[in-house]
Amino acid sequence: MRLLSGVDEQLRLVGFARVAGVDEAGRGCLAGPVVAAAVVLEPGHTLPGVDDSKNLSAPARERLATVIKESALTWSVKSVSPAVIDCTNILDATRRAMVGCLESLQPKPDCAVIDAVRLSSLGFPCLGLVRADAVSYTVASASILAKVERDRLMRELDQVYPQYGFARHKGYGAAEHRTALAAYGPSPEHRLTFRSVLPRVDEVGA
Repeated sequence: MRLLSGVDEQLRLVGFARVAGVDEAGRGCLAGPVVAAAVVLEPGHTLPGVDDSKNLSAPARERLATVIKESALTWSVKSVSPAVIDCTNILDATRRAMVGCLESLQPKPDCAVIDAVRLSSLGFPCLGLVRADAVSYTVASASILAKVERDRLMRELDQVYPQYGFARHKGYGAAEHRTALAAYGPSPEHRLTFRSVLPRVDEVGA
């Protein structure tokens, strides 16, 4: 827990009282939205069990997400659709979701720690760190909120497009998903600009 909260503690020591943590879920998926979450926790607040969402079971994430929302000073979750991802690119779509989260926070943060993405022009310092969810408690908390929300959205999409198995693989490039794509082609929720979804023209017949 000390390592996980290290960055947050250092930022508070130099005067940033409200530290926002920001993370995303679904950036590498073939289908579904990219979802970002931002959260500001009360200084000194820690919740046993918080970790990078990838290290937690689904039931643990669900339980922790509920407690994080109840105890946070402020939090926000935003999603960006596959259509927008295809019109821009996945990095710009991820930034759009993250900026939307940060702009929605009330009260506004004094600074933000973001997992692996650089943001600017928000009126407060933004620190992008690779694997920030391993050294920032607030980023790890945000990763849980983003993952839980995206999994919920993918379960809803599974009800509309059950042939793809979204509820099981959540839109990632699992063998089951690739087999379904080959059999049925892409759905409206697939990211058509991703190479694994639609082969490029110059690859067909190669």
